[in-house]
Amino acid sequence: MLSDRSYMRDRYAADRTSVLGWLISAIVAGFVLQNVFTRLFGAGFVLEHLAALSPAALRSGHIWTLATYSFLHAPDNLLHIIGNLLAIYFLGRELLPLLGSRRFVGLYFGAVILGGAVWSAVNWHSGGVLLGASAAVSALLIVFACFYPDQEMTFLLFFVFPVTLKPKYLALACLAIDLAGCVFYEIMGAVSPFGFAHSAHLGGMAAGWIYYRYFHDNDARSTRSAVLELPRWMKRPARTPLPAAPEPVNVGSREHLRAEVDRILDKINSQGFGALTADEKRILDEARDLLSRR
Repeated sequence: MLSDRSYMRDRYAADRTSVLGWLISAIVAGFVLQNVFTRLFGAGFVLEHLAALSPAALRSGHIWTLATYSFLHAPDNLLHIIGNLLAIYFLGRELLPLLGSRRFVGLYFGAVILGGAVWSAVNWHSGGVLLGASAAVSALLIVFACFYPDQEMTFLLFFVFPVTLKPKYLALACLAIDLAGCVFYEIMGAVSPFGFAHSAHLGGMAAGWIYYRYFHDNDARSTRSAVLELPRWMKRPARTPLPAAPEPVNVGSREHLRAEVDRILDKINSQGFGALTADEKRILDEARDLLSRR
């Protein structure tokens, strides 16, 4: 039953490092290695040649750079890595309980790969090198805005000026800036004055929206408003269905109930609470009520 699970007791072993912690540690390790190779050995180009993404690397068959470039950042620009780490941490700690470890990692690397692919396609002839986890940050921002479009969030602009925005407006502003930067600069073969890889950001945003729209569970998706949706006047008015009477849980067999609750808790561990269906949430509630009466 619920009380038999280790994380429902008052005393239990500390949780292992989450995937968010491992991702942040890997990014920091990559940045440290870059600086060691560059400043101590004068061979930073070796690490970038092996792991950074570029059209030349893809032509040489270095397909793995579509993922590894996200662990490298500009070694002479602390704001580049600090900004990405802060965004990954604050967005990740909100999304990880909802998505679960496997989906969070899949979203992260899916955004990195799609962002790298879009950037490579746009810059195939002009060349260049792509570093950083900004594509993944863009995906996390879009998914967060889809879950919490109207939840106000405050951040420091240039680490000095506090600014409060709703996630949906921040996501739309980033989309507009990156779309304009991609069209007016990258596609034309020019360098963006913002110093951003706009096409990589757009690829990451597309990955985030695709995940939320097509891969997240219908039950979780139906309880929140997406940031990108059809205008109200284009939607067909939906009929309000009559509430269905809840089906009683078979509590006569304690073994059956125990097995069902264990399955649901395992699903929460692997996929997050947002992946539960309405029936599974109801079963947990009724099992908790049963325990409280014991």
